[in-house]
Amino acid sequence: MRADLNELIEADRLHQAGIGRDSDFHLDRSIRGDRVFWLTRDRPAQQEFLERMERLRLALNRSLFLGLFEFEAHYAHYPPGARYRRHYDSFRGAANRLVSSVTYLTENWQPGDGGELVIYAGESDRIEATVEPRAGTFVLFLSEEVPHEVLPSHTHRTSIAGWFRLNASVGGAIDPAR
Repeated sequence: MRADLNELIEADRLHQAGIGRDSDFHLDRSIRGDRVFWLTRDRPAQQEFLERMERLRLALNRSLFLGLFEFEAHYAHYPPGARYRRHYDSFRGAANRLVSSVTYLTENWQPGDGGELVIYAGESDRIEATVEPRAGTFVLFLSEEVPHEVLPSHTHRTSIAGWFRLNASVGGAIDPAR
């Protein structure tokens, strides 16, 4: 996955990440400074990763009865100085993203390099956990329930951010869109 992401970075295929959805979507680097590339099954490394996450989706449904419908993910590259301020991955009641995942790809990360994931205890400022973005670390959390942020990175930080989604189709509108 690291080689695949590095190839995409070299080819300048990543796009500035934004915040919001649909008509509320906008770019604001003071809130979010990463660049992303949405994973597809067109590239072998991405296809293998998505197949593994499909097996995890089925296991979560079988074990926890979550009714997860699909998985979506993107590479995230945080250049030095980039961050993602405190946020939730799904708006409460939006019924789309249920479980968030982060798979870290950053090689040779060292204390002081920044880019840690900070997980908060609800609306308080109490920190539940700080996760170092070391290659091979995998994190899962509830998208609507867990506020978190990515601290400013002082080196290149890379990961795969993903979301297990519910089927939120209502009134003839298909969500997720096909």
